[in-house]
Amino acid sequence: MIQKKVLRPDRVRKIKGGFSFFPHRFLTDGFLASLDQTEILLYLFLVLASDRNGISFYSYDAICTLLQITADDYVQARDELIGKDLIAFDGTLFQVLDLPDKPILENTGNSTRHGRSKIRDLAEQSIGRI
Repeated sequence: MIQKKVLRPDRVRKIKGGFSFFPHRFLTDGFLASLDQTEILLYLFLVLASDRNGISFYSYDAICTLLQITADDYVQARDELIGKDLIAFDGTLFQVLDLPDKPILENTGNSTRHGRSKIRDLAEQSIGRI
């Protein structure tokens, strides 16, 4: 087993002011693996932006600008995170929720991302047949 040691004692993290964290279960229980890249990016942002109760209130345009994502990608990622029971959203406020017992591994159906890919594939197949 690897023995852990502090590599830079002069740079050990300390809690000052705000505080955000990821439970180790987020990695070990498969929550990270259950998300696509945009969902991970948005979830990371919401964790970093939230207070001790998981609450934050950034507007979608501020989030899109900071994360350099489109509004469509934002809506899809937000809806997937809601469907995967990782966040709550009331139209203004976000809340990063305590992790559920296990990750939801399937697409929740809230996103049209996969539907758009299927439509594009069908269109390309149809055009190719003409």
